[in-house]
Order: sequence, then C-alpha cells, then structure tokens
Amino acid sequence: MAKILVLDDVFDAVNLVRRVLESAGHEVFGFTDEKDALGFIKKNPIDLAILDIKLKKRTGVEVLADIKNIAPATRAIMLTGYPTVETTQESFSLGASEYCVKPIDNAVLEETVARVLKSD
Repeated sequence: MAKILVLDDVFDAVNLVRRVLESAGHEVFGFTDEKDALGFIKKNPIDLAILDIKLKKRTGVEVLADIKNIAPATRAIMLTGYPTVETTQESFSLGASEYCVKPIDNAVLEETVARVLKSD
C-alpha cells in the first residue's frame, strides 16, 4: 500500500485520518508542524500528502509548493474547513489532485485516496 503523509494543525484530525487510512492498509506519517513534515519528506519518499489549508505558521498551499519542489511526483489532497475559490485554484495550479471540505466522511476519504493513488 501507499506511504502517506498527513499534516494538520489539529492533532486529533491527524489521528483520525491516520486511523482511517491505516485500517485501509496504508503506512501513515502524521504531523502537526509544517517544518517537521517537510523535513520528513526531504529524507523519506512518500506517495501522497494530505494537507490541511490552515496550519500553525503557514498555509497548506505554501507547504504544497514546497513539497512539489522537493518531490514533484508526490500527489496531494488538500483538506479545509474554510473553502475558497482562491485556495482551490491555487492548490490545483500547484498540482493538488483533490480539494476536499472538512469534515470528510471516512468512506469518502478512503475512496478519494484510492482514486488519487490510481491516477497517473
């Protein structure tokens, strides 16, 4: 299965996504700090990054840009409780595969991850 990084400023949100995706057989690495997540990606290849838009110090869109500079082939799913046209457009322009609104249903999360991982 896939190696997936989850970055959200809320620890419980990271754990929820981790539990759902680990039960589907994925290896999940959870972070609440942008710098720690980017440091991990520099040393460890991942298949997919799931990023919250609102983080502690930066936006998920900014982190997505950094991830694409470090590992351009990494797929990304953006999550947000505050969707805007601007963040949606910017996310897709930087290479995000999906943009989902929180709260996200567990089954929808699993389906979205499976679809993004299958896409080429």
